[in-house]
Amino acid sequence: MTKPLVQATGRRKGAVARVRLRPGNGQILVNKRPFEDYFGAASLRQHAVEPMRVASVQTNYDVDATLDGGGVAGQAGALRLGLARAIVELDPELRAVLKKAGLLTRDAREKESKKYGLKKARKAPQYSKR
Repeated sequence: MTKPLVQATGRRKGAVARVRLRPGNGQILVNKRPFEDYFGAASLRQHAVEPMRVASVQTNYDVDATLDGGGVAGQAGALRLGLARAIVELDPELRAVLKKAGLLTRDAREKESKKYGLKKARKAPQYSKR
C-alpha cells in the first residue's frame, strides 16, 4: 500500500475516524472492509461521502478510514468531518466551498450524563404522594 498523501481526524458523539487519502480511483475502505458493506444504509453512505461530492474529488483519491467507538450514525458523521479536513489539507482553496456547505463544523452534541437519583439524565422516577 502506498504512503498516504494526507491524514486527518474526525469526531462525532463517541466516534473517532482516522482518515487517510491516497491518489487513486475513488475506492473507500472502512476498517479494511468495503464502504458499502460497512455502512448498510444508503443514507449513511451518502452522508459520509458528502465532502467528496461537494468538492467533486470522488474519483481522484482512495480513502482508507479507521473508525472507532460510537454507533453507525456517529461513525458516519466522524468520517464526514475527517474527509472534509483531509480534503482541505490537500487543497486549501476548497475550504470556502466546504465551509459554506457546513462540512468543517464539528458537531459537539454529546449524550448528557446520568444523574444519581434519576432514571436517565433528566427523567425522574414517578412521584407518589401516598
